[in-house]
Amino acid sequence: MKEYILVINPGSTSTKIAIFNQEGKEIFSRSITHSIEELSQFKSLLEQGPVRKKIILDTLKKENIEFNSIKTIIGRGGVLKPLEAGTYEVNNKLINDLKNSPIEHASNLGGIIAHEIAEKIDVPAYIADPVSVDEFADIARISGLKGIERKSLLHTLNIRANAFRYAREQGKKFEEINLIVAHLGGGISIAPIMKGKIVDVNNANDGGPFSPERSGSLPNKALIHLCYSGKYSEKELYKLITNQGGLVSYLGTNDTREVMKKIEQGDNYAKLIFEAMCYQIAKEIGAMAAVLKGKVEAIILTGGIAHNEILVNKIKERAGWIAPVVVYPGEEEMKALAQAVIRVINGVEKVKTYS
Repeated sequence: MKEYILVINPGSTSTKIAIFNQEGKEIFSRSITHSIEELSQFKSLLEQGPVRKKIILDTLKKENIEFNSIKTIIGRGGVLKPLEAGTYEVNNKLINDLKNSPIEHASNLGGIIAHEIAEKIDVPAYIADPVSVDEFADIARISGLKGIERKSLLHTLNIRANAFRYAREQGKKFEEINLIVAHLGGGISIAPIMKGKIVDVNNANDGGPFSPERSGSLPNKALIHLCYSGKYSEKELYKLITNQGGLVSYLGTNDTREVMKKIEQGDNYAKLIFEAMCYQIAKEIGAMAAVLKGKVEAIILTGGIAHNEILVNKIKERAGWIAPVVVYPGEEEMKALAQAVIRVINGVEKVKTYS
């Protein structure tokens, strides 16, 4: 009997797989680590696909997971062209765009491997809620300089999973409520959800609050001066604002636990920087409340650093007047992918066609 959902989530140095039943219960999971030496033999990320697929198949066989028990497969969505949120059946167009994505990212392998295994065992393959989801209202695209458009890039999977979770717990329909969901991790995405649509967001690589690794919005003139200083190449500058900004830039670490230790030891500079991050997060939540014209049912804080109670309380102090603050710490990507398929199976959402 085909009753299980196989979830595949490729990372830069790991491939996570899991089996869920149709009630959303995890039956089996494994995180397969790939050494730097193992991956260095490949010239490109796409070349890793066959090896990762073989490891997945070997692992399932070793764990006695029968292929005829798998009802469907879902892979982590990659960097695709802008598209609506939801669950997409993998087709040739989607595979082509994953293979020719402008950004080489491990998640691009998710849909490819899922499709290849699904063809082998004759079941459908899906992806859901990739980072390139774009449901912006037209007004949100205007940047302030003609020729430059604001773009949508966000932690869609975790944001939507927790929005659905809140709606389910409240006994309400996702498409009938307004929420602000803040994904707080190495990067930060703060999204207003209006009647089920993500109508705006600070681009997680481009603006909004600074995060453990990213600079967030910067003063334009100072940034232009830095670009022409001769100190950095274009590639180095991009890395500076996306990987070496935020807490890394100020305090030399992307780990908020290390920052808290510095503060406990009396480091007032660390305290200032940490509080500035909380300040900017709350300020962005306030901006997104304006997008929703103040009609906000709840503010949801999620992601890895939402485990930090001091950070959560500081955000509540500044933004809690807008709406009740609900905290769902962590990021359960595997469960979120399984739930995306379950919503399709149960008719909560319709499967979409990538075109």
